[in-house]
Amino acid sequence: MPTNHLDGAAVAFLVANEGVEQVELTEPWKAVEQAGGRPVLVAPESGDVQAFDHLDKADTFTVDRTVPDVSPHDFVGLVLPGGVANPDQLRTDPHAVNLVRTFVDAGKPVAAICHAPWMLIDAAVARNRLLTSWPSLRIDLRNAGANWVDAEVMVCRNGPNTLITSRNPGDLPAFCGALLEELAGARERTATRS
Repeated sequence: MPTNHLDGAAVAFLVANEGVEQVELTEPWKAVEQAGGRPVLVAPESGDVQAFDHLDKADTFTVDRTVPDVSPHDFVGLVLPGGVANPDQLRTDPHAVNLVRTFVDAGKPVAAICHAPWMLIDAAVARNRLLTSWPSLRIDLRNAGANWVDAEVMVCRNGPNTLITSRNPGDLPAFCGALLEELAGARERTATRS
C-alpha cells in the first residue's frame, strides 16, 4: 500500500464563497482524490463557491458542508487554499477562524498555501511555528510570532499539530506531496487508535 493512501478518509477544504484561487483548490483536491481520500468543500454559506484565476472569474463549485456544521473529528485534516480575497473574507467570519483553531487544537494537519496563512494568524496558531507564504504576508506572520522562511514548502511539527505551508501555485507539487504524506500519517494514527 502506498504511504499516501488515504483509504476513504475525509479531508476538509475551507474556502470563502467567493475569491478562492482555483488551481490552489483543484490541485490539492485532485491529489487527495488520487490518494484515495474524500475531499469535502466547506464554506460559510451553502450553494456555490466562485473560484478565480488570479483576478478573472473561473469555475464554480458546489459547497458540501457549511462551517457551522463541521467538526474536526469528521476529518483527517484541513486544507486552506489561497487567493487574496478568499482568506481575507474568511478572516472576518469568527466561525471559520474558530474552525481552523479547532483543527489545530485537535492535532489534525492543516495545510495553507499562498495568502491562506492569514487564517493561521487570525486563529492565533502561528506563534513559534516555521511557516512560508506569499511574500507579502512575511511581515504579518512575523508580527504574529511565526518564523517565516522563503521556501516552496514548510512542514512544521513544532506545536499541537502539523502545519504545511507553501508560497504560490508554482509550489503546488511540493505542497501536495507534503500534504498527502501528513494526511496519510494522520489517517494511520487514527486507524491505530480505533
